[in-house]
Amino acid sequence: MGKYLELNASNFDSTIKDGVVLVDFWAPWCGPCRMIAPVIDELAEEYEGKAKICKVNTDEEQDIAIRYGIRSIPTILFFKDGELVDQMVGAASKQAFKEKLDSLLG
Repeated sequence: MGKYLELNASNFDSTIKDGVVLVDFWAPWCGPCRMIAPVIDELAEEYEGKAKICKVNTDEEQDIAIRYGIRSIPTILFFKDGELVDQMVGAASKQAFKEKLDSLLG
């Protein structure tokens, strides 16, 4: 069963440097973040072995959030081989996330 990766200061850079990576910047108190959490779980399962699905708790990892200028959550960043290639701010549909991932994998 696929599971998303929790990212922190010690594993962030090494995780995003290869392949396609979706990073969900969230916090436990954020309603829209909780709303898309099941979608993130499903994507982690569906894209296992194809793309990395990750989460960053902005309360615990403020340095990473500051580094990427995260001002509102949820913010979803898309990386390809370590490079930030796209982002989405706010809750979105599973289909919207899949389209972004598929375009990066294609």
